[in-house]
Amino acid sequence: MAAELKAQSHDVVTVDLPCDDESAGLTAYAGTVVEAIGERTNLVVVGHSFGGYTAPLVCARRPADQLVLVAGMVPRPGESAETMFANTGYRQEEQEDVSDLAVFYHDVPEALAAEALSRGRNQAQKPWQEPWPLDAWPDVPTRYLLCRNDRVFPADWIREIVRDRLGITPEEIESGHCVALSRPKELANWLVNPRQPR
Repeated sequence: MAAELKAQSHDVVTVDLPCDDESAGLTAYAGTVVEAIGERTNLVVVGHSFGGYTAPLVCARRPADQLVLVAGMVPRPGESAETMFANTGYRQEEQEDVSDLAVFYHDVPEALAAEALSRGRNQAQKPWQEPWPLDAWPDVPTRYLLCRNDRVFPADWIREIVRDRLGITPEEIESGHCVALSRPKELANWLVNPRQPR
């Protein structure tokens, strides 16, 4: 997806978070992003999945034109990621194959899914268990892209959370959880030209 955005003359910063470092919490995650941004301005901060816990922290530290969540978690103040699941009645839909390939990458091209799996790292527990530190969501225009075929965050579950917690109606796309890999061009075009994806 970064290549698609760069092809449209957008500067893109992809950040390698210290996800497998048990000493690094949410503040360290946000600091890593802020450092990577450098002196850039006119920011659109995009958070995917657990990135919903980091992206708003970045927007609280740096002026941003927009905050975008793509199949992202939506925390409340003081709510850890593991508590968010408990508080919202999360239930993953039953399926026979619960491998990472079947859950996360079921609609990603086979070679790309294999590459993604080969680069996987374990998620440390510290940021997962930390209370979300903001008192409120940052005052930044916010958009949400829901993936209708998401096997991690069922559409009916996350749709209600977005409406309840952000007060917005999510836009939707026919994709699984990893839309940046399964539909990179469509996602890039949606980020650049806001409209309802199909």
